[in-house]
Amino acid sequence: MKQSAIAKHPPAKSDSGPKDVDKYLARVPEPARTTLKKLRADIRANAPKEATEGISYRIPMFKHEGMLMGYAAFSNHCSLFPGAIVENFKTELTNYRTAKGTIQFPVDKPFPVSLLKKLIKARIAANESKKRR
Repeated sequence: MKQSAIAKHPPAKSDSGPKDVDKYLARVPEPARTTLKKLRADIRANAPKEATEGISYRIPMFKHEGMLMGYAAFSNHCSLFPGAIVENFKTELTNYRTAKGTIQFPVDKPFPVSLLKKLIKARIAANESKKRR
C-alpha cells in the first residue's frame, strides 16, 4: 500500500463505548479481534513492566510516562497509534498506510513484532525526553 492520508475518526456515537480493553475487544468482529489480541500481547510483552493499560479516546491504550501505544479496529483495517514517531519510521512503513501518528494494517495480518519493538522503544525514548524537559 502507498502512504496516504487517513480519514478522520467517525464522530462519537451517543454510546460512550467500552470502559475496559476486554469489553472493547469483545465488540470487535473476527478476524480483527484475533489480530488485536495478538497486538495487545506483543505490546504488553515489550512495554515496560510499569506500563498501564486502559481505554483512552475510546480505544485501548498503553501508557508509560505518557501515551505509549494505542490500537483500534475499523471496518476495513486495524490501526496502531504510536504518536508522532511514525515520521521517524517512514522507510520501514512503506507497505502501510500512515498519517501523523497512525499506522494502518490489515485486519487479518498481525503487525510485525520486530517493527513494533522498535516503535515501542522510540516511543519510550520520546516520552522520557519530554519528561526530562
